[in-house]
Amino acid sequence: MNLPNKLTLLRIILIPVFMGILYWGFPGAGYAALAVFIIASLTDLLDGKIARKYNLVTDFGKFADPLADKMLTTAALLWFVEIGQMPAWALLIVLVREFAVSGLRMVASDKGRVIAAGWSGKVKTASTMGCIILMFLPIPAVVNTVCVWVIALTTLYSGVEYFVKNKDIIATA
Repeated sequence: MNLPNKLTLLRIILIPVFMGILYWGFPGAGYAALAVFIIASLTDLLDGKIARKYNLVTDFGKFADPLADKMLTTAALLWFVEIGQMPAWALLIVLVREFAVSGLRMVASDKGRVIAAGWSGKVKTASTMGCIILMFLPIPAVVNTVCVWVIALTTLYSGVEYFVKNKDIIATA
């Protein structure tokens, strides 16, 4: 297993650690969980750079890397819904987008096409990760609300963009 794949696997392993810290609830658990989240997020940046730079892209990486990202962000957003810091409708937008884009990619794959991550998807990922980090900090309620809206709107925009740019795939499905 190459280094990028090991980093992806580490990210997946850190998800239950992240959630365990939150549920354990010791003093400072939020900051400890935030540290784990940041480390896991940095493995995402690092594994992609290494894989592209050294041509270490693998089928495992193509599958596991985006899955690990979705699992990590979903875990954090689920926590925020559970503690009342995020409304469930915002998480639903995230989940529907992820399922829909994954389904679109599967249909495209059956037709011999690969749908690469678009610019809006990268913006969505970066803004979601940034907002999650902010939401773990003691921020004013208005900043938390802005973060929820940023996550929901960038997610919605990027999901719509994927379908608009690839409408021909659906038209022939």
